[in-house]
Amino acid sequence: MDRYQIQEVIGSGGMGTVYRARDTHFQAVRLVAIKEMISNIADPLVRKNIDQIYERESNILAALRHQSIPRIYDYHTQNDRAYLVMEYVNGRDMDDLLTATTTFFPEEQILNWAVELCDVLEYLHNHKPEPIIFRDMKPSNIMINQQNHVVLVDFGIAKVFESGSKNTMVGTQGYSPPDQYRGEATPAVDVYALGASLHHLLTLRDPRLEAPFSWADRPIKQINPNVSDELVAVVEKALQYSADDRFKSAAEMKDALLSVARRTGTLIHSGMMSLPTGSSSTTSRGVKALWIFECEDEIRGTPLYYGGGLFVGCYDNNLYALDASNGEFKWKYATDGGLPGRPAFFDGNVFVGSEDQRLHVVSARTGSVVWTYFSDGPMRSSPRIAEGHAFIGSDDGYLHAVNVSTGRASWKTEAAAAIRSTPCVTSDYVYVGNEAGELLCVDFRGNVKWRFKSKRAISSSPIATPEAVFVGSLEGTLFALDPQSGWTLWRFRLGKGTVSSPAVSGKMVFIGASDNVIYAVDAASAKELWRFTTEHQVSATPMVYKDSIYCGSVDGHLYCLEMKTGRLKWAFATEGPITGSAVANEDIIYFGSTDKKVYALLA
Repeated sequence: MDRYQIQEVIGSGGMGTVYRARDTHFQAVRLVAIKEMISNIADPLVRKNIDQIYERESNILAALRHQSIPRIYDYHTQNDRAYLVMEYVNGRDMDDLLTATTTFFPEEQILNWAVELCDVLEYLHNHKPEPIIFRDMKPSNIMINQQNHVVLVDFGIAKVFESGSKNTMVGTQGYSPPDQYRGEATPAVDVYALGASLHHLLTLRDPRLEAPFSWADRPIKQINPNVSDELVAVVEKALQYSADDRFKSAAEMKDALLSVARRTGTLIHSGMMSLPTGSSSTTSRGVKALWIFECEDEIRGTPLYYGGGLFVGCYDNNLYALDASNGEFKWKYATDGGLPGRPAFFDGNVFVGSEDQRLHVVSARTGSVVWTYFSDGPMRSSPRIAEGHAFIGSDDGYLHAVNVSTGRASWKTEAAAAIRSTPCVTSDYVYVGNEAGELLCVDFRGNVKWRFKSKRAISSSPIATPEAVFVGSLEGTLFALDPQSGWTLWRFRLGKGTVSSPAVSGKMVFIGASDNVIYAVDAASAKELWRFTTEHQVSATPMVYKDSIYCGSVDGHLYCLEMKTGRLKWAFATEGPITGSAVANEDIIYFGSTDKKVYALLA
């Protein structure tokens, strides 16, 4: 029914192909994985068996709800092909990681993955009304997603457990235990296969290339002396030839792994570990763009996402409208100057400031001009819309409040210096900085309630909470000010000055600086929580999305950091400095670079 728009082939094998696709029934961008099985086998019995395997996988997945199992959305057949539509897992399978790495994985990382795998096996083995045996645990069926968590895929040979029954032998040589060769499908076969997978991870020795059940010929410590004796003991118990000598359940094996973590001082905090040097995993530095659109000049500002469209200002003097799902060009609107800021959206129109001294208002649907508003200087600030007005600063030294219906100024407040900061609008006031180092608090009649003076320019855009207004300064300080009086609540010294704007999430404030550092600061106490050092100054504003921080650097990378710890999840390289912020929608990150390109990445 023309519902799914295929974007890319992401896998293929003997029974078919896996695609990444967009579900067009949603206005927002929703990605799915589609497994296509092409049955060109003439033998009707073989073909029926393959169809049954595919239908079994869809039925099993449809009944499962676990964070490490992809959700199923749809299943249908068409001509001689069957299709399974499921949740898209952004990452790489463990087999790819093993192929890519040149060094051993840290034990802490393997412990975290192993605990998660035991957890999902425990869920399957205790599934109601009947247990499910996976029967094919191996690295190629274990995905590592962008958050560094495991996801179990390919349930084609999973079996609903029937006590005492014998089943056709299925599985993968090297990972399957002897009892599975005898047709037995019990929780013990999954415990063994998990042990074999962990042995592969710890030693980098592929069991498919070795004689079956020959673990004693390749002791873990002899190959990788860095592995603790405690973890070796767990893996060896899981690999016992007799099922009765293994762990009685995945839950028992998980308890043993957690005991290893306690005895060795290992932290179990899945999703925070880096991969070993030499790995090109998407959890490190190998993130692939969903799409890239190239403009004619530098992109220095921040895109706007709205209603399935992406609106981007560029220094080729154009405002671009793109289809956010695939990056296809929709229209562009020409001004007479560069567009350094972030557009805003209101009532079907896009608002954007330009260095041609005007605020332009353009139809989001057609790209045709609705009205323009003139100032007496370049508009390098970004508009903020509230209370029926667009608030924007100008190099003419005024904060302008423009009626969104008429395009006329309701008032303008003199700041005595150029305003390149973007206004922050609350229910009571408008806060904005100027190049003379002042932060102004203005009411909705244009009256200045207070001024705060910094030693150097405030190009940073303030952000306000009920407790404080946060703003950075080129004097090298992050300030927290009282919203009503402007009194300083605290100040935090940065290594150098900043034009980056702060971002707030809960009790944490994030900001970049020209000392190459992204800082996380406690919003109440000004205590430094963590810092992450890039390879050049950070002019961009950090963006908070879910449990991560996304921030560009002049070194040309967009960094994804774990919000609580500042640990690197991945870094994506462009060909030019990144000075604008990223935006997110439905797990897709959009941003521009001075290499003239707009990028879309999976979060």
